[in-house]
Amino acid sequence: MLMSSEDGGKTWSVPRRLPDGIFGPIKNKPVMLADGALLCPTSSEHDGWRVHFERTMDLGKTWTKTEAINDGKVISAIQPSILFHPQNRLQALGRSRQGKIWEAWSEDGGKTWGAMKLMDLPNPNSGTDAVTLKDGRHLLVYNHTAKGRSPLNVAVSRDGKEWQAALALEDQSGEYSYPAVIQSADGLVHISYTWRRERVKHVVIDPSKLAMHPISGGVWPK
Repeated sequence: MLMSSEDGGKTWSVPRRLPDGIFGPIKNKPVMLADGALLCPTSSEHDGWRVHFERTMDLGKTWTKTEAINDGKVISAIQPSILFHPQNRLQALGRSRQGKIWEAWSEDGGKTWGAMKLMDLPNPNSGTDAVTLKDGRHLLVYNHTAKGRSPLNVAVSRDGKEWQAALALEDQSGEYSYPAVIQSADGLVHISYTWRRERVKHVVIDPSKLAMHPISGGVWPK
């Protein structure tokens, strides 16, 4: 469903269904591109876990979509996030069933995508989210573990390839999952996630004060 607001979110239109075959963003936020397109990171689970992307140039009136960028078998992947890189390059990454976060790259602003690959970062079949910061760095929220959903971690990268440990949001027993992350106009980063499946926790961090440490051999530094 889609709703729109003409007054900054104070009031909203009546919800309307997206066209048949258009799912909208799955879990993670859409992004606005330089050409005015709204790009939705999307996935489906009815024919294996597969990722595709949907685009609208008129805020949801008309849509186009890519084909799935994976077959759902070699890599079963859902719930992408989109990061911005120089020269109109985009990077998508997200959740997989293969024990690692997956990634794919686009050289043309999301119209076409290269092969999906597995990153070095672990993923215990749990949701992730990521955002490109105003200073050009990339921030990723995920569970850095092969099993379970604790700890919940923040990693930062300058190029989307080499990631460094920045913060452990949670490291006690329990389940900390389904993160969502944005950067507000004041530069602060807001992260929400489920806390032990009992409530939703909201954390605010200043990315300029994060201390980075190498992730050596896939092990989160102490």
